[in-house]
Amino acid sequence: MNGKGYPLGLSGEDILLKARIIAVADVVEAMSSHRPYRPAPGIALALEEISKNKDILYDANVVKACLKLFSENKITLKGWMG
Repeated sequence: MNGKGYPLGLSGEDILLKARIIAVADVVEAMSSHRPYRPAPGIALALEEISKNKDILYDANVVKACLKLFSENKITLKGWMG
């Protein structure tokens, strides 16, 4: 969101909404998943990460929607990750 992205340095609304959604989803999924080189930090830390960096790295409206989905139990990663 801050214009420091690769390769074009786009910022804010110049970044496609789909890309802003994928950025948040990717962080949540990656931090919630076990990797061969590290255990999963967990969903709580993932949600903290996107909250802490909204309007800096992540779109604030996308973060708000993501947090709402999790807080209302409308989405869960259980079963998805095994």
